[in-house]
Amino acid sequence: MGELISLAARRAVRAGTGTPSVRPRVSFYFDLVSPWTYLAAERVERQFAGVRWRPVVPDAMALEETDEVARDEVEERAAELRMPLVWPDAWPCSGRSAMRVASLAAERGRAAPFVLAASRLAFCGGYDLDDPEALAEAAAAAGLGLEDCLKAAGDVRRDGALERAGLRLLAQGADALPVFVVGHVLFCGERRLGEAAAMADGRGLTAAPALRRLEL
Repeated sequence: MGELISLAARRAVRAGTGTPSVRPRVSFYFDLVSPWTYLAAERVERQFAGVRWRPVVPDAMALEETDEVARDEVEERAAELRMPLVWPDAWPCSGRSAMRVASLAAERGRAAPFVLAASRLAFCGGYDLDDPEALAEAAAAAGLGLEDCLKAAGDVRRDGALERAGLRLLAQGADALPVFVVGHVLFCGERRLGEAAAMADGRGLTAAPALRRLEL
């Protein structure tokens, strides 16, 4: 049986619009302490194909939400997105244990389910991110073993890589978390997710003045 030929597709190729383009690599830099990470993480997998989840610990960006005005902004955004938001009693916490486990999850390609589970426990259930039981539950949801989870949570050697990743972002001008990197272009903050997705799909303007270019 002969192969059907799409005339529309052939015209597109002739016009130079039908050749598939190479999609830029997308990275999602997050800190579990930040509620903005929670608000963004729920939509990342739907917006980007093959996105890399990258844990960072840049305290200067991650803890901007501690004052009442910033909290109000987070709550308004959660309401706008129709997402539940519960502030943990122990927030803000250091989150270092959780971020160490997140680095393990990223190494094993399980960062997405871990971040989703951990951030939901924190900002939907009000659980302390440094609570070993909450970490164990999030790790189980990501398919990580309990022993590996607890070992990673206490492994201070993981802190260096997390801090260096945050410093690199800060050095490149990042001023808010989460950060979306599309190719070598930074989009800082949860509200920039749509713009980052548009660029990843080839719909963004690479010369937009508000964008920052990253050199990693």
